[in-house]
Amino acid sequence: MRDVPARDRPRERLLARGAEALSDRELLALLLGAGLPGQDAVELAGQLIHRHGGLYALSRLPAHELAAGLAGIGPAKAARVAAAFQLGRRVAPPPSSARQRVRGSADLATIAAPHLHGLRHERVVVVVCDGSGSVIRTTVLTEGATDRSLLPVRDVLALVLAAGGTSFGVAHNHPTGCTDPSEADRRATTRLAAGAAAVGLRFLDHVVVTDGGWRRVSRE
Repeated sequence: MRDVPARDRPRERLLARGAEALSDRELLALLLGAGLPGQDAVELAGQLIHRHGGLYALSRLPAHELAAGLAGIGPAKAARVAAAFQLGRRVAPPPSSARQRVRGSADLATIAAPHLHGLRHERVVVVVCDGSGSVIRTTVLTEGATDRSLLPVRDVLALVLAAGGTSFGVAHNHPTGCTDPSEADRRATTRLAAGAAAVGLRFLDHVVVTDGGWRRVSRE
């Protein structure tokens, strides 16, 4: 980048014109910091994006895969990139003074989504509420594989009771991006409803959340 006029370098352009003025590869180049002899950071960033099929696919890679097989991308650079994508997923408007409330399936999906987006494995999130549906706690319960959901009913109920909740909802993701519930998802919903009733809890709902949408899981 030393041969590029200062005004045309990504950092200087960002400071002068704002981040919106930069291309994807220029923004990524700022995270990488440096390229290789004969290949500047912008070119290296473009190669990294192309290698993984685009910025979205790149954003879903764990750091160890980012650092594999491409000269110029070591553990430090891979960690910076992975951290930046994770921060982007965690960004949300500041919470209002009122607590979040689950009034229906859409609310449950919205509250759980930040914990489920951008993953390549399944994750189960439990949203614990009081009697009015106000959220007491949102917790990642289990991490699973790409082809199955880990939803232990006993652990869900224990978590809700320990948190002092009287109602709860459950959400999990499908890494494939398909929101269609599986038979296992429906069986889990049936078991959750039965288990909640047995211990005096109110089961609000079970939803599948993907990066592109969500869907309610009905009982068997």
